[in-house]
Amino acid sequence: MTVVVVLAGCLLAAAAVITSYRILAGPNTLDRVVGIDSLMAIAMAGLAVWAAHSGDTTVLPAIVALALVGFLGSAAVSRFRVRDDR
Repeated sequence: MTVVVVLAGCLLAAAAVITSYRILAGPNTLDRVVGIDSLMAIAMAGLAVWAAHSGDTTVLPAIVALALVGFLGSAAVSRFRVRDDR
């Protein structure tokens, strides 16, 4: 079980580094929003791996809250971005 958790952590860390590059090098706002949304999904996956490893289910509401904030933030930015383009 520990090997799986370490492997998942390493893969999530690599994904976070690649996504951070996408956020920093994104040519426009929508690319950066997609990168931030992906980074939030990676954070939720990291919390889920930690919860599965430790058996602690108290972080599950935090995962749901992160999903809600990520969705609302992405929807708000895309809505205002479309309105600014007109």
